[in-house]
Amino acid sequence: MGGTSRSVWQIGARVALFGMIVNLIFAMAKILGGFFGHAYVLIADGIESALDVGGSFVIWGGLKVASRPPDATHPYGHGKAEPIAAVIVAIGVLAAAVGLAIQSVREIFLPHHGPAPYTLGILIVVIVVKEFLFRYVNRIGRDVESTAVQTDAWHHRSDALTSAAAFIGISVALIGGKRWQSADDWAALFACAVIGANGIRLLRPAFYEIMDTAPRAKFVRSICQAATSVPGVVEVEKCRARKMGLDFYVDLHVGVDGNMSVHEGHEIAHRVKSAIQQSDSRVADVLVHIEPAKL
Repeated sequence: MGGTSRSVWQIGARVALFGMIVNLIFAMAKILGGFFGHAYVLIADGIESALDVGGSFVIWGGLKVASRPPDATHPYGHGKAEPIAAVIVAIGVLAAAVGLAIQSVREIFLPHHGPAPYTLGILIVVIVVKEFLFRYVNRIGRDVESTAVQTDAWHHRSDALTSAAAFIGISVALIGGKRWQSADDWAALFACAVIGANGIRLLRPAFYEIMDTAPRAKFVRSICQAATSVPGVVEVEKCRARKMGLDFYVDLHVGVDGNMSVHEGHEIAHRVKSAIQQSDSRVADVLVHIEPAKL
């Protein structure tokens, strides 16, 4: 793994660690506020934040493992630890959504105390901070094309949405009086649906990466353009790439003059590899197969 990739892993790990601290603070505030303020939706939201702490820890651990360099038993590196961590977190999100939904349905049919007004203040702070964190972390995840970091970002968005649902539910319960005291539980049920949808949304890209799904066509085109820019390259017959964490591994078949010597072909292969890695620092290795071109 190159220096650029290693620094990116460090950025991702720091983001995940910061997310753990924020989620832990909010989880405690929401659970205590919900318990003393008679707002189950706030307790449910706090439990979801507590699960986010575990999720951020898994992301952090996955990034740490993925940052290890290749070795004898893992010649392509440890990059797959990143999408595996994302899958674990996404499954945890889905499990939490189901568990909280079951408990929310039970609470709807139990006697209620009206929620305390101060619980709204807790939620306003959570919504603002979490939405800011989502935008910040998601931008980092997109810039470095990290599935795990983007998964962590959507944890923050999920928390902001569930807190918004809790805010609406508690507001309705406070304004509507006794007849609407279960509104916060209905809001919790809606929040569970949002959490579950986000869990499914997070699973797809992680599974794609684990299954070595081809990267975006734009990336493949840029690789082919870098290869064809090398003098002596007549054509690129085949180009395959797969993502390993933040790195890409490329295999391509390059057509050259069939009368060229083995030494000349070998030199061209080295220049092709160098050109590709210079065009994109995320490319960790390139395997070039030289073939006689059809002139």
